[in-house]
Order: sequence, then structure tokens, then C-alpha cells
Amino acid sequence: MADVAKLAGVSSQTVSRVSNGHAGVVESTRQQVLAAMSELGYRPNGAARALKWGSFRTIGVILSNLVTTGNVRTVDAIAHSAAEAGYAITLLPVTAPTQERVRGAFTRLGELAVDAVVVIIENHLLDAATVTLPPGAKVVVVDSDAGEHYTVVDTDQADGTRQAVEHLLDLGHRTVWHVAGPEGSYASGRRTDAWREALRRRRKRVPRVLRGDWTAESGYAAGLELAREPSCTAVFVANDQMALGVLRALHEAGRHVPEDVSVVGFDDVPDAAGYFPPLTTVHQDFTEVGRLCVERVLQQLHDEDVPSGATLVATRLVVRSSTAPPPATT
Repeated sequence: MADVAKLAGVSSQTVSRVSNGHAGVVESTRQQVLAAMSELGYRPNGAARALKWGSFRTIGVILSNLVTTGNVRTVDAIAHSAAEAGYAITLLPVTAPTQERVRGAFTRLGELAVDAVVVIIENHLLDAATVTLPPGAKVVVVDSDAGEHYTVVDTDQADGTRQAVEHLLDLGHRTVWHVAGPEGSYASGRRTDAWREALRRRRKRVPRVLRGDWTAESGYAAGLELAREPSCTAVFVANDQMALGVLRALHEAGRHVPEDVSVVGFDDVPDAAGYFPPLTTVHQDFTEVGRLCVERVLQQLHDEDVPSGATLVATRLVVRSSTAPPPATT
């Protein structure tokens, strides 16, 4: 630092302020210092700064996979929100969502030096009585039924499902079939429960549940089954990727969408408007979920009051061309 200060013709304090990103440094002086750092190959020692200030400026993210759309978009939103707050993120995938693997992930993140952790594990885990996170850890949980034990951020799965089902019933469909996500998934379970409740509230028949694994391939297999159900005129699919497979299966079977069968998805992926036909779907605000995750962990780090239980981000139905009234003969 002294060498940088000498080359730039400034004080060591000024170099410190520039390296820490503090405001109040004249821009021309800042550029002088940055040029001197570059010339000398100087990089601030993050570990030393952490020891001095008690912060690594890093948020760890433990997640079950980076395959599903929801996880990818949530991590992207967390990364952007963390960067805006001056933090980096460290990703640590957990190959199997078990107590042992989660505990190991926390140990590993401790070695990597993070200030707080966001947990994104799709399967029912944190709501199990035998599963606990390290005491005193600064933690926010995404998409879980962890209840009052942890700070939870999630989209309003139930209300989004309700909007989808009621939209189809209001169009005149006698009932709504459902292609669910995998068993054990919190999001899948919440959407299935809300689908069933919405039908019962309107006194409609509850069909059997078809199940996929979030992929378009599994949606295609479910869609082939639905195509063989002459009474099926409306389907609520638990995510847009499976809905894409359902659309293909119905098309190949000669069941036209939406003339014969209406289809609604969940997520509102960027490509949903480009499906054929453009997909009616439930929009999830992943940007807001990521922002709230970072906001909540920073509140914990600053010893501020954090709302207990779950914070739900509103969902909304985006109506496109894949839904219409049922055929007149039904």
C-alpha cells in the first residue's frame, strides 16, 4: 500500500479508501491510485481486510441443483442484488439434500469464509424435525416450508395456482387436470395442494394427478396420457418446461391448443411468449426474491429486526393464447 501511495503521489489513507470503494475521493485521484495499483500488481488482501473489519463481504449460497429454471433465476437475482450491496457470492451445490450434506456444506462455507448463507434446497428437508442448521448462523431459506424456525423468502405459490385454476374454470371448463412436479419438492407440493383446494372450493371434480420431474420430456409423457383423456379440456402444469412437453404431446396427438385443450404453466420463463401457442402462465418475480434474500441476510448481519416466518412475493397470471373456452360439445 505504501508503494502504491508513493507511486500515485497520495497518502496511504487515500489508497485504503480507493481499495475499499469509499466515496469522497476525487475521481482523478481515484484513477491515479487505480493506475498505480495496476502498474505494481497490487491487490487488497481480502483476508486481512476481513480480520480488520470483521466482514468477508461474501454470501454463501447452498443449493440442490442449478438445473431447474427457478434455481437458476433465483441465484442470478441473488448475485445481482449482492453485487449492488458490495458483496460477492460463493456457490456450493449439495448433491443430495440430506442433513449430513447440508451440515458439510456449512462447514465448507465456513472454511471459504462467508458472512451469511442463503439455502435453496427444493426438497422437503428443513421442515423435518431431525434437520437443523448451525446455531447462530445468519441464514435465509428460499422456497421451503421451514416455518418460524428460519427466515424464509418465497413466491406465493398457492395464490399463483389459485389464479391459474380459477382462470380456466371462469372460461367454462368443468374441471382442471394437473401435471405436478416431483414428489418431495416443496414447490410441487404447494402447487398441487392449492390446485386441489381451488377445485374443491368451486365444487369441481378433482382428477388424478399426473407427475413429472420439471423437464419437458416428463411433460411430454404426461401430455400423451392427457391426450387419451377425452374429458380433459384444461390442464394446469406445475412449470413451463413441462408445459412445453405437454403442448408438443397434444399437438402430435391431434388435440389442438387451445381449441380442444387449454394449458397453463408456472414460472413465466423468458421464452414462454415464444411457445406455440404463446403460453398462459403464472409469473414469478425472481428478481424480487433475490433482492429480499440479500436484504434479509444483511439485516441479520447488521443485527436489525428481521420479519419472522415466510415473506411471500406476489405472483400474477399472464394470459396469452394457450387458453380459451372449452369446445362447445363438452
